[in-house]
Amino acid sequence: MDKIVKLNHRLKKRASRQTSVLRPSRAEAEDAVRTLIRWAGDDPGREGLVGTPARVARAYEEWFSGYFEDPREYLKRTFEEVAGYDEIVLLRDIRFESHCEHHIAPIIGRVHVGYLPRQRVVGISKLVRLVDVYSKRLQVQEKMTAEIAACLDSVLKPFGVGVVVEAAHECMTTRGVHKPEVTMVTSCMLGTFRTKAVTRQEFLSAINLKGGSSGTNPMT
Repeated sequence: MDKIVKLNHRLKKRASRQTSVLRPSRAEAEDAVRTLIRWAGDDPGREGLVGTPARVARAYEEWFSGYFEDPREYLKRTFEEVAGYDEIVLLRDIRFESHCEHHIAPIIGRVHVGYLPRQRVVGISKLVRLVDVYSKRLQVQEKMTAEIAACLDSVLKPFGVGVVVEAAHECMTTRGVHKPEVTMVTSCMLGTFRTKAVTRQEFLSAINLKGGSSGTNPMT
């Protein structure tokens, strides 16, 4: 319970920080791109690059649209007519694209989201929307994993939540150590997914991962 409270507190604190950020104008954003092009050693005024600042600004609007959405809104409409269903609800292999907050390099992977409902469920497309909102921000995989789980737990208040994220980080595959075949795996287990090994194992087995531990890496 303490872990859930702390996660929800961090979630609210981060949302408060985001709303206080002063967003520059489109012209200022495009000027920043021109500066980076010059710093890289090229001329932003040449034919092939003259339109690049505007294209980069539009790309950023798409890549980071999650800053302007409240993920909780997608979870507010729920359904109680589930014919007494009281087992795990699981959505596997939700593909996502994000960017690391350290290098703004792509993070590409998939998310598995499961929860044990407390009489009410949410439309499955809303779980995809939840992942999209958090992934379309500058991220650290561990943080994104915890944020998805905490949001689902705070809004639906289920018996338990399990989130597993598997992703490749281009900040490690295209620079630095240059290890292209490495996948990072993170997990966040809340409620019965954390306290009951049988529930956790059922969830991990359903997504074809081994586990008995409630740690951050279900592969160990």
